[in-house]
Amino acid sequence: MGWIKRIFSGRHTNGNAFWETLRTVLYAMVIAVVVRTCAYEPFNIPSGSMIPTLLVGDYLFVSKFSYGYSRYSFPYGLGILSGRIWRTPPERGDVAVFKLPRDNKTDYIKRIVGFPGDKLQVLDGVLYINGDMVDRVRLEDYVYRDRFGNHHKVKQYLETMSNGRSYRVLDSDPVGSLDNTPIYVVPKGHYFAMGDNRDNSSDSRVLRQVGYIPEENLVGRAEILFFSTNGSARLWQVWRWPFSIRYLRFGTLL
Repeated sequence: MGWIKRIFSGRHTNGNAFWETLRTVLYAMVIAVVVRTCAYEPFNIPSGSMIPTLLVGDYLFVSKFSYGYSRYSFPYGLGILSGRIWRTPPERGDVAVFKLPRDNKTDYIKRIVGFPGDKLQVLDGVLYINGDMVDRVRLEDYVYRDRFGNHHKVKQYLETMSNGRSYRVLDSDPVGSLDNTPIYVVPKGHYFAMGDNRDNSSDSRVLRQVGYIPEENLVGRAEILFFSTNGSARLWQVWRWPFSIRYLRFGTLL
């Protein structure tokens, strides 16, 4: 009978190992959901609307606690909360992730430039807030290479907000469609967001597509880049991976 005992003993041990493994996996999933909901969530950049601050292929962490929590802090926008709790308003110049007001699902990332009650306008490519021109200084041209290997130069400026926050913006077209706008008055409980790549950004200036950002739609503040790739290597091209990574962007604070 000894062999029978050994068989059943092995089955019991294997059963315990299975449940222990399952419990460990469930614990890990719960911790991951809590961290993603309450602390930091990773995002990647699929478009060039925030060049030169953010490049296509950048991966960054967004702090979910920076502005407090709303329903959009939770996966799939679960209606657990109404409004916003532990509210902390963004600072002018923050790079923020928000849910597109048009569908409340799509994640957008832009720079917060306007607060509730502000009057904003762009004239000849220059941003005005409440009648005051936002200071900007001409820098060296921004140089980039397209997917065909051609080099291009774009006018680049250092823009500085009234609170001292500075960042670089691009002006690729002196007579772009968004270089001269009407006056926007930001409604109560909303914010105004713009991309740093001013002539290639669909943002709050385009009211039908993006428009004003409800405070509830703020997901969090972009904090740090943890990975970046220029996209020149496909997933299966392992030998090209080391040459496609932008190592110098690792750890860049936003």
